[in-house]
Amino acid sequence: MLDNLKKYRILLASKSPRRKELLEMLDIPFEIHTKDGINESYPASLPVREVAEYLSRLKGKAYSDDIESNELVITADTVVILDDKIYGKPHSEEEAVDMLMQLQGRTHTVATGVTIATKEKLVSFSTFTGVSFAPLEREEARWYVEKYRPLDKAGAYGIQEWIGCAAVAGIEGSFYNVMGLPVHQLYKTLKEEF
Repeated sequence: MLDNLKKYRILLASKSPRRKELLEMLDIPFEIHTKDGINESYPASLPVREVAEYLSRLKGKAYSDDIESNELVITADTVVILDDKIYGKPHSEEEAVDMLMQLQGRTHTVATGVTIATKEKLVSFSTFTGVSFAPLEREEARWYVEKYRPLDKAGAYGIQEWIGCAAVAGIEGSFYNVMGLPVHQLYKTLKEEF
């Protein structure tokens, strides 16, 4: 569809099966290309709404040094924000349950930063989506965590799973952003910037 991308070998730098699935929905041919050892820390003074884009840029710069002139790499990072605090991936099942109990009955923001890099150019953007959780009992949160094991997900949940049906009362913005890749904004940026 996007003729301007035919000159590139497109690389998705992500191990996330959800990002792979979402990028496939755009019908853009791509390959998965990942590497380990990328520093994913950010300054404590960085405003929370800038963290996801900052981390995607860190990843983008790490890959852009290694790519060929005909390659284009896409990196992304997703965080959950509540009360000016970042909720990343939980380190344990108990931490995941605790995260969900802090999110329940409230509205939080899901922020995804995306960076698109070639040898000559690096473009980044952020997308924000408001997600409202209904009240959730601790035993429901524990059951979800034990069954779905959301330890690889920011905020300890996947909206496309049981919890999205049972506990997400409303959403303002991009659903796909909450899954981990704002494909509408990505498509628009690829079309206009490359």
